[in-house]
Amino acid sequence: MLKGTTICGVRKDGRCAIAGDGQVTMSEHSIFKGTAVKVRAICEGRAVMGFAGSVADAFSLSQKFEEKMQQFSYNLMRAAVELAQDWRSDKVMRKLEAMMIVADKEDMLIISGTGDVISPDDGVCAIGSGGNYALAAARALARHTELSAREVAEEALRVAASICVFTNEHITVLDV
Repeated sequence: MLKGTTICGVRKDGRCAIAGDGQVTMSEHSIFKGTAVKVRAICEGRAVMGFAGSVADAFSLSQKFEEKMQQFSYNLMRAAVELAQDWRSDKVMRKLEAMMIVADKEDMLIISGTGDVISPDDGVCAIGSGGNYALAAARALARHTELSAREVAEEALRVAASICVFTNEHITVLDV
């Protein structure tokens, strides 16, 4: 099974950025790829998303999420809730193993297959194997520096990469 990643989202000063590393790990013993891109712009640049978990599952979910965004007139919260409901109740989708951070100009959310749609209280969230490291770093940087959302997200990934063996410094950052 391919796994191992870190995704961090930061909302600050009216901007939202999502950063992701590029490492794909096979089992717990080897790096399969170091330059994967797990963050992408969706809906003609109106939103960004980052995903952690099984690669095929994440691509499937990102496609379904983009369809929900179009179906619900680019309302991020509504699209996220509808996706989470489908993900939890559909027999095929229920087996998908991934998590996502999605953001537009107004909202940032974590979506999971257990039906969770979570909006962070402090404008910072992270998922994946290095998520807790990135979350701690991003919270400190967001509170105590003048860095932009993009800079905080990128630096938080660098901190996570220095601690987590499943995270590397090939970082992609997108913002809205």
